[in-house]
Amino acid sequence: MRTKPFNEQVALVTGGGTGIGRAFSEALAGAGTKVIIASRREAVLRQTADELNSHLGAELVFPYAFDIRERSEIESLVSYLTKRWGALDIAINNSGLAVPETADQITEDGWDKVMETNLRGVMQLVRSVLPHMESNGFGDIVNVSSQAGKHGYADVPSYCASKFGLLGFAEAVRDHVRKTGANIRVFNFCPGLVDVENTSSDATPRAGFIHVQNMARTLMYALSLDRNVVLEDISLYAR
Repeated sequence: MRTKPFNEQVALVTGGGTGIGRAFSEALAGAGTKVIIASRREAVLRQTADELNSHLGAELVFPYAFDIRERSEIESLVSYLTKRWGALDIAINNSGLAVPETADQITEDGWDKVMETNLRGVMQLVRSVLPHMESNGFGDIVNVSSQAGKHGYADVPSYCASKFGLLGFAEAVRDHVRKTGANIRVFNFCPGLVDVENTSSDATPRAGFIHVQNMARTLMYALSLDRNVVLEDISLYAR
């Protein structure tokens, strides 16, 4: 199977301006990967890109404002980056949100907002990037699910449903690339609580939470494995 060093790859990280997405972006860019960070908050994206590029001493992180709930914006994003760089090697589905509502008080608006972001948006992005990865003979798709994708929690039923659905969709995509013989891997992260507030490298995470750098180090390890090796569902917890 074809391989590519990190410094020849192009990555897309949705929700890449803060938290887990920023940690992923920093780790990838630190290995020389060109990283497009994309979300709705343009100012946050630009600040993150400026900070990471300044720290790296090179322009490797590029901001792109879009709404993952809008199909046309997804297609414009994928078209832009494949035309500019000729490939999309890593697609990280990190954008996500939760609407706290108990099971007996779920609203249609809350349910739809969560599903459109956490599940339908991911489906539409994967559908857009798959043909490019297949034609280039190389690709990795990384989905950030949650322990809420494996266990139900009474206060966020729509979030749980979306993350359960994300794992099911990812399994279907994995079966698709397996049957077609494509050189594409599909990874799912299913972390417990991740401290997205205390993110500096020397910060101590809150009790019961893991530091975002543990997510980033695990990502780089998973991506560095041989192309015929996939860590299907990766669970990380605080001790």
